[in-house]
Amino acid sequence: MDHQKTKLRREFLTTTASGLGGMALGSMLTDDGLLGAEKSIDAPGSSVRSPHFEAKAKACIFIYMAGAPSQLDLFDPKPKLNELHGQKLPKSVLDNARFAFIKPDSATLMGSARKFKKYGQSGMEFSDWLPNLGSVSDDLLMVRSLHSDEFNHHPGQLLMQCGVSRFGMPAMGSWIHYGLGSESKNLPGYVVLTAGRGSSGGATLYQSGFLPSSYGGVLFRNQGEPVLNLQNPTGLPEELQRAGLDALSSANQRRYQEVHDPEIASRIANFELASRMQSAAPELIDLSDESQKTLDEYGVGRREPEKVWRGSLGHLKTYDTFARNCILARRMVERGVRFINIIHASWDQHSELDFHLAHNAECVDQPIAALLKDLKQRGMLDSTMVVWGSEFGRTPLGENRAGRTANTGRDHHPFAYTMLLAGGGLKGGVTYGKTDEIGWNIEEKPVHANDLHATMLHQFGLDHLKLTYRFQGRDFRLTDVGGRVIEDWIA
Repeated sequence: MDHQKTKLRREFLTTTASGLGGMALGSMLTDDGLLGAEKSIDAPGSSVRSPHFEAKAKACIFIYMAGAPSQLDLFDPKPKLNELHGQKLPKSVLDNARFAFIKPDSATLMGSARKFKKYGQSGMEFSDWLPNLGSVSDDLLMVRSLHSDEFNHHPGQLLMQCGVSRFGMPAMGSWIHYGLGSESKNLPGYVVLTAGRGSSGGATLYQSGFLPSSYGGVLFRNQGEPVLNLQNPTGLPEELQRAGLDALSSANQRRYQEVHDPEIASRIANFELASRMQSAAPELIDLSDESQKTLDEYGVGRREPEKVWRGSLGHLKTYDTFARNCILARRMVERGVRFINIIHASWDQHSELDFHLAHNAECVDQPIAALLKDLKQRGMLDSTMVVWGSEFGRTPLGENRAGRTANTGRDHHPFAYTMLLAGGGLKGGVTYGKTDEIGWNIEEKPVHANDLHATMLHQFGLDHLKLTYRFQGRDFRLTDVGGRVIEDWIA
């Protein structure tokens, strides 16, 4: 009896008495309209929730080109830059820039050898390395006026994926999953697929941060089990696994009633989802029900080009892996997955730009174009937003780090770069924004990452100012203290 009294007294002090002052203060501030009410979460991520207003997009495939592709060699032709090849920029310009590796005193402009062509009714321009994307130009929104606050990869990747360049913040996929829930009962609402050597940001780019863990991105593997330890150990009967899950759920429920920690509810939901995924995930990655025509269009089974392999390109099976990821993304959308993040790396071409960028462009050009065509012919593109982007772009200056006799690559360039969007109620066949004649600065319609986020959320029926989560006494949001919806993008 004394032990039971001690336990009850401890629980009272832990869960009640220590918070009385904070509860009273919080109540007064809420009554005065100075503090927003905490949101309760039931079975996190497991049900569909209503948007703030009518949504045009139901799912997003965010194709992240980690490492920063060169917009000057892919999307934004600069004849003047070619004319000025080998010349220096004024010191006044260089003094206001930060570089990762360039030595400003001896840096010179570097033109592009690429040939650009206008495609479709829109006349959108793509380099000769992206003919397939050019063929779907009338479905694309090309934004040439992105800019970033960061000039190094990991901070820049956090800014693009999480809205701010700080650790511990939820990724955009987590925010959208949190705001709308998931339509899939047997697969995660937020899935991550990778190809190549991996991004420098790693798992920090698809974390749930302070949101319950059930909203985090679930990494699907390219070989073996889709998710590690998904299958039962040999000899474990299904009924025994069910009994174990029931016992674990019961214990977690009792603990939740004691401490009311929302992470316990997430733990219960994650265990149950893992059980349902045991049959759903293997069926998802089995492409045997896809026609050979579809597989060929995406490039599934493509052989890597017969080129000398170089470490920064990743793995020799990247072509096939990326193609499979694109077709898997479409299959996930069909099964109700809310957000799919395809991460491909690396596009960090500090040297041998022509070799490495050509390899990467050829890897992604065919599968992404096939994905857009496939979504459109199935009637899914209107409700599926597809985004192609990165953390920043590449500089018009050739990289001249010490020990090199020639400029063969480009350094990091946060001042102006290009992204592509399609579907989800966005306009197609539009080129938005403009950079100056050498691609150094933005001349028209600048777009910050938070503007991109605000507009994406808007298409999902979410007001970026209202999609908040209270943590450590503050209401956080994906767009932090910035962001605006770009009405010109909306169809």
